[in-house]
Amino acid sequence: MKKLRVGVIFGGRSSEHEVSVASAASIFRHLDPARYEAIPIRIEKSGRWLLGGTAPQAISAAAVIEGQRNDALQAVEPSAAVTAPGLDVIFPVLHGPYGEDGTVQGLLELANVPYVGAGVLGSAAGMDKGVMKTLFAACGLPIVAHLVILRRDWDQDPRTIAARVASSLGFPVFVKPANLGSSVGISKACGQEEFDRAMALALQFDRKIVIEAAVPDAREIECAVLGNDEPRASVPGEVVPSREFYDYEAKYLDDTSELIIPAPLTGPQTAEIQRLAVEAFRAVEGAGMARVDFLLARATDEIFVNEVNTIPGFTTISMYPKLWEASGLPYPALLDRLIALALERHAEKQLLRTSIT
Repeated sequence: MKKLRVGVIFGGRSSEHEVSVASAASIFRHLDPARYEAIPIRIEKSGRWLLGGTAPQAISAAAVIEGQRNDALQAVEPSAAVTAPGLDVIFPVLHGPYGEDGTVQGLLELANVPYVGAGVLGSAAGMDKGVMKTLFAACGLPIVAHLVILRRDWDQDPRTIAARVASSLGFPVFVKPANLGSSVGISKACGQEEFDRAMALALQFDRKIVIEAAVPDAREIECAVLGNDEPRASVPGEVVPSREFYDYEAKYLDDTSELIIPAPLTGPQTAEIQRLAVEAFRAVEGAGMARVDFLLARATDEIFVNEVNTIPGFTTISMYPKLWEASGLPYPALLDRLIALALERHAEKQLLRTSIT
């Protein structure tokens, strides 16, 4: 059987570069060498693209990823990388802006190359927390009260915005860059001084900020979704952070956070979270994969859809593959399924006419 040549794009220009590298390392280790030839396509923080000349099975995957074997890599233009001779499918494992937001997906669409994950629209909507919440609300999904603030508005009149936050949302609130993941730039503010600091931090990463009312004593529940037109949800899992909330340090630097799979939920709660996960996936026009995050109020059992991640973390300890493992789909089989979904979606698009003549 002919091996599929899979181009794995990783790294990138965003602040989530290191997370992407870790995800890619796991994917290289788990792609079945009997079925696939994995081709590394690394984007450096500078934006330079490097195409691997040697299959990572033949040399250390970690060495390829960290750029220690530059003799096996060649600098190329992005278009040349994604159209490298013989590539059958692309697996983008880029987290955050310039990769998860529809930019790379647009390049792949122009090149007419099959790729894993959501398309341009789904990727862009899944990256922008403000747009995402608008789509959730339009589909009748339960979301927390929130405001979207632009840098210009904050610079012109921060006191009016702060007063609006206090009156319409009340403290505490979470302040988030609209277009970022991995909890980068996110702060919890319990009063005016903390709110000012939270805005200053978030505005270092984005010109658009989402401010959310905090759910009191919330549980953090996550559910994985897999599929194209008929997506299905995994068993839900619960994150018990080692810190006040699941910030970047709790996710990647502190190993005392706990992931409970399956989450200790009632049968009806599990079914409702799975239903909402699929509906959230459809609301942003997801494809292939997504992780949907929820907040569950302990006192009232209210469930709120928090956000969708269209390229979730893919290390062996990341929630997305662990949720599917617990649902009966091991990591290598999950990669097989994602690649099959990418080829299926691309084949369907080839049936469309591109000319009226």
